[in-house]
Amino acid sequence: MYKLSYFKENNAAVVIDFMKQHSFAMLIGVNAENKPVATQVPVLLKERDGVMYLQAHIMRQTDHHKAFENNKNVLVVFSGAHTYVSASVYENKQQASTWNYMSVHAKGELNFLNDEQLLNMLHELTSHFENNDASPASYKNLSEDYVQRLSKAIVAFEIKVDSLENVFKLSQNKDEKTFDNIVSSLQTGDAEQKIIAEEMQKRKDQIFPK
Repeated sequence: MYKLSYFKENNAAVVIDFMKQHSFAMLIGVNAENKPVATQVPVLLKERDGVMYLQAHIMRQTDHHKAFENNKNVLVVFSGAHTYVSASVYENKQQASTWNYMSVHAKGELNFLNDEQLLNMLHELTSHFENNDASPASYKNLSEDYVQRLSKAIVAFEIKVDSLENVFKLSQNKDEKTFDNIVSSLQTGDAEQKIIAEEMQKRKDQIFPK
């Protein structure tokens, strides 16, 4: 991950909101043979006594489940919109083109939860993403038999976050005219390009204070 200060988002609330908005995250670990394993999971963010925790669940007896049983150290990557930025819009065009993106890396130790905690998490996870208690897909509307069969195939876990880093690479290292050119170019592009343009515009007064 980039360690350049001008690509960092220093507002913790902005970083946490980003993680919540992009909660389908990549969970990465290493197995007993020292080979990488990964899966994507919807994640709930929790805070207890000033410490961040991430909760989710995975299928049992998968390569990543077995890996996490042997090695609890994991990385969770939250990714947002991203786009190519062409040097053709730079004021000085004799520079490399680049890629603008936003990403948060959370490192910590994964611990599996018990059966009761799994059911509680499934209830909360479903309620959070359904965002509608009346939905027929709400946890409370699922049959007990189905829930019991489902819960035997999955396992819940919680990660205590020990390290949280981010890169919000949004052309902060460019001159103001180039910055404006990039924004204008991206505003005419696809959905992700427009998101990046909007994020850049939000930060312009901080990057180029008057």
